Amino acid sequence: SPGSVHWALWVCVVLNPHCKLEEKSSWLRQLRKWGEMDVCPLEDGNYGNELPNITNALTQSSSHSQDSLARPRRTVFTRAIEGCDLHWQDSHLQRIISSDFYVSPAYQREGESLLFNSQGQPLWLEHVPTACARVDALRSHGYPREALRLTVAIINTLRLQQQRQLEIYKHQKKELLQRGATTITNLEGWVGHPLNPIGCLFLTLTEACRLEEENCLEISDTGDTKPPVYQHVPVTTGSQDSGESYLSLALEVALMGMGQQRVMPEGLYAQDKVCRNEEQIIARLQDLELDPVLVQTLRKQCILLLEGGPFSGLGEVIHRESVPMHTFAKYLFSALLPHDADLAYKLALRAMRLPVLETTAPSGDVTHPHHLVSVVPSRYPRWFTLGHLESQQCELASTMLTAAKGDMLRLRTVLEAIQKNIHSSSLIFKLAQDAFKIATPADSNSDTTLLNVALELGLQVMRMTLSTLNWRRREMVRWLVTCATEVGVRALVSILQSWYSLFTPTEATSIVAATVMSHNTILRLSLDYPQREELASCARTLALQCAMKDPQNCALSALTLCEKDHIAFETAYQIVIDAASTGMTYTQLFTIARYMEHRGYPLRAFKLASLAMTHLNLAYNQDTHPAINDVLWACALSHSLGKNELAAIIPLVVKSVHCATVLSDILRRCTMTAPGLAGIPGRRNSGKLMSTDKAPLRQLLDATISAYINTTHSRLTHISPRHYGEFIEFLSKARETFLLAQDGHIQFAQFIDNLKQIYKGKKKLMLLVRERFG
Repeated sequence: SPGSVHWALWVCVVLNPHCKLEEKSSWLRQLRKWGEMDVCPLEDGNYGNELPNITNALTQSSSHSQDSLARPRRTVFTRAIEGCDLHWQDSHLQRIISSDFYVSPAYQREGESLLFNSQGQPLWLEHVPTACARVDALRSHGYPREALRLTVAIINTLRLQQQRQLEIYKHQKKELLQRGATTITNLEGWVGHPLNPIGCLFLTLTEACRLEEENCLEISDTGDTKPPVYQHVPVTTGSQDSGESYLSLALEVALMGMGQQRVMPEGLYAQDKVCRNEEQIIARLQDLELDPVLVQTLRKQCILLLEGGPFSGLGEVIHRESVPMHTFAKYLFSALLPHDADLAYKLALRAMRLPVLETTAPSGDVTHPHHLVSVVPSRYPRWFTLGHLESQQCELASTMLTAAKGDMLRLRTVLEAIQKNIHSSSLIFKLAQDAFKIATPADSNSDTTLLNVALELGLQVMRMTLSTLNWRRREMVRWLVTCATEVGVRALVSILQSWYSLFTPTEATSIVAATVMSHNTILRLSLDYPQREELASCARTLALQCAMKDPQNCALSALTLCEKDHIAFETAYQIVIDAASTGMTYTQLFTIARYMEHRGYPLRAFKLASLAMTHLNLAYNQDTHPAINDVLWACALSHSLGKNELAAIIPLVVKSVHCATVLSDILRRCTMTAPGLAGIPGRRNSGKLMSTDKAPLRQLLDATISAYINTTHSRLTHISPRHYGEFIEFLSKARETFLLAQDGHIQFAQFIDNLKQIYKGKKKLMLLVRERFG
């Protein structure tokens, strides 16, 4: 489809310097026809664009309608249609492209001339992307020399603008720095621009410097195409030898374009294009071998970008919605590092910011005087590529951390920049892990400073994610303990002492303290006795604080951590007892009670089991409830301790358990052996079996019988024939319990008669009852 043809190509077609007028008109008709089709793609791939007309961009006024409905629909052909208005008849333009020796007469250089710079070299003051589209057209239509001449004129113009903007900025600097905000003078960014102006100039210049070796296009052994080889070709100009080469101009213009401060365009497609175009240019820059000449160009341009005011994305103050410079700065940092480390760090640290995440839009500066960006009223504008941009920011930080290894001062500065500028906890965690890996190489000693940076970043992540639940928390907490262990015993003591600002009580006891107290940690750190004691004491203090704060989830861990210290263990136990009435569930209490029995504290286990019973309620039909095992265990424990304990727990059982089968099970177990067989030293056991007629079993027997009676009535209210057989079995079980009472057979007979009376309507069932029970 015509729409899929790249618009830059159409601009190129209509800009053919030798295009006949009638050819141009037929192109124009065709382009308009395509542009009017409904299926024609829009220019930015999303919705109507605010980018200005390419022919009148310089005179754009800010009163332009911001309403997207009022904006004309811009399709992928709009630029080419506008391009049809451009011509090549301008005499100055003709002279630029036709001669290397076109210079201004000396007397003109005194006054302000828009045609030449102070060295007398020609300028071409057209809107930059449009001027570059001309270069592209010249190159594509077979005029490489002409393209090169126009490129040089454009670069001279850009340099002059850069100088002028720098001077203007020097006058406004104080006010801008005080305001801390700036407006953007660039209507549209050159990087990510549909006409790819920077890529076009860069290609035109580097092609003039390409060494055409025989094997230039051969594929190397690895299957990659070899990067191009360039040589310096001096720039031919009319003025005295400038000592410049097309190659250094290529680097300069790429740096100027990439460093241009520009507002993030609207729409996913346009934003994605910015990222991709940036990566393409950087890939090309990486093909350049940086010799002394290019390093000088690089340094000079970097200094200009840092000093530059609002025209530079690396200036001191930038607009909130400025396109971030992280990817570009990462390239600059790596390129500069071997030649000028101070400049490399200064630049990369300046580029670390991401203002769109730092502030809400200032209320004053909503309409920017110079450009047409609609400020979305929400806190963040719609930056679809934000995730990508944040990960690029993280990459830049990681590159600096790696380079700063072993340099304490640099590491501190990088760390501060990370803490100030990165707002995503998962990215800071990634950086912490990176720093840890670099700091602990397998084959040599650890780098202490970098390890401490990793730890500090880890601690920051802990604080950031403490109140916002994060699915990676467990992994992060474990990692932090590993990192602190690697740093040493002081770091561990420190995280144990300040646990409340870093971890939840559960994390602090079950992961942090447990790992610190593990055998592995002690071996890893080869600690002496006083150090081990200090760690253990910190872990116990933490455990008790956590148990106080969250007894439900930390009590058991606290008891375990305090096992070896009598006083701490007693304190932990007391915390559990105090919390039992309010903050604990029966499951937690039974678990701790079993732990106590296992540790050899049966009486304490009994006390906790009794407390647990008071929280429990088992209805008549809950005969498979998970707590049944706990109840049976608690009764067995009481029975083994003796008659008094059994007598104390039975009233609790009767109050909490209304399920007949469970009660009869307890009763059966209590009548099989004499209580007190566990034998507490110094206590005499009678060795006699207990009678169900006397307290405490009498109460249990009565409760069981009445539970059977109640359950029988409950079951009969809605019983279906297929459950009759099961019901008869249930009654047989009930009879066994009735018969444990002295007058049990009489009670049971009365009970059956009663049933026959009340439920005489259920004839078939009552027949079965008669058959079995008379």
